[in-house]
Amino acid sequence: MKILYYDCFCGISGDMNLAALIDLGVPKEYLVKELSKINLSSEYEIKVERSAKLGITGTRVDVILKDRLDDETHISGQALHGHNHGHEHSHEGHVHNHNQDHHHHRNLKDIEKIINSSNLSDKVKKLSLDMFMKVAEAEAKVHGKDLYEVHFHEVGAIDSIVDMVGAAICLDYLNVDKIIASTVQVGGGFVKCAHGLMPVPAPATTEILKNIPINTGIVQFETTTPTGAAILAANVEEFTQKADFSIKKIAYGIGHRDLKIPNVLRVYLGEKESYEKVEEQYQYILETNIDDMNPEIYGYVEEKLFEVGALDVVKTPIFMKKGRPAIKLSVSVNERTEKDVLDIIFQETTSIGVRKCRVEKIMLNREFSKVKTEYGDITIKKSYYKGKLVKYKPEYEECKTIAKEKNIPIDKVYKAVYEVKLESDGGTTPTDS
Repeated sequence: MKILYYDCFCGISGDMNLAALIDLGVPKEYLVKELSKINLSSEYEIKVERSAKLGITGTRVDVILKDRLDDETHISGQALHGHNHGHEHSHEGHVHNHNQDHHHHRNLKDIEKIINSSNLSDKVKKLSLDMFMKVAEAEAKVHGKDLYEVHFHEVGAIDSIVDMVGAAICLDYLNVDKIIASTVQVGGGFVKCAHGLMPVPAPATTEILKNIPINTGIVQFETTTPTGAAILAANVEEFTQKADFSIKKIAYGIGHRDLKIPNVLRVYLGEKESYEKVEEQYQYILETNIDDMNPEIYGYVEEKLFEVGALDVVKTPIFMKKGRPAIKLSVSVNERTEKDVLDIIFQETTSIGVRKCRVEKIMLNREFSKVKTEYGDITIKKSYYKGKLVKYKPEYEECKTIAKEKNIPIDKVYKAVYEVKLESDGGTTPTDS
């Protein structure tokens, strides 16, 4: 399993993320080429260079608006748009001229149009829009506006478009199996916003980081921006300080301001010996004990449950209080199917209450292929453990159809499959599952 780990001990911003992922191995030329597909290249320039903070060497990225390249205030001042940390959002206070106003007034519909009309891959489009939506929802809630009524300074800025679409491009290029992050350091003090001084973390950042573990106050400076927070919130599967994988490569995205700690984003590319996978990120089991229903109805209920998307249905004989025999009906669901399954349980059974628990379903990696037998081609499901094929079985429905058509025992069809596989596997005994 290939893992990307964000070590956010000094927070995260959009350009520091780009810098870290380039430092990790995403070619600058590839990023620039893919970014050109959003047809905004005339409005910005990407500068990539080696840099260091407190002795740590890495990559630094600047997204420079082209109509500001000749701005002497910009050149003689801070490194980028008034950024001190490499942060891209308006909290730092952009130095504007009249030609820039349209950048800051792009709203979510504008962003969606830019991305959806581009030649980017569908995956990159989706990743990009997921991140923009995180920021848009936060800004809308903070300002008490409808999602599409708010003009987002953060979402509308060219450098933020580059940072978030660029993040999607880089993550797609790395193509890891899982993204993990540490607790997120947000910094401390106050940040200058359009509405005045705001406490760190800024309101939008706080909203985006809901349900994500954070640390505060390591420096009196905003170390995590809304864009950085959105990159994590939209892509990270797990937040943990535990890095239980082998580190294969370490990279650093260098920030702009000099702090008392290294102003860098550290990322790891790692590998974890894994022979299983989680089928659903969030899966639930709904259970109910039933002791007063006609047993003939269970078959009907089971069919209905599978029709609405139940992942599994199990009926277990149990004894309830006072020795009453009953059936425990257990149904596996995900978030999409939970409501429909509950409707069936409460409308079609005598249950008046359901227990719900969250679980992860761990399963071996699987693939499907065809084998040629004397009865025709039959699909087999193969399961792998430690990278090796450990078990396989024919698809039941196909075997059943063949057995009926040829009027032979179904066991003969199964044996025909295993005989073929015995020859191709060099005599290895198959395991049915």
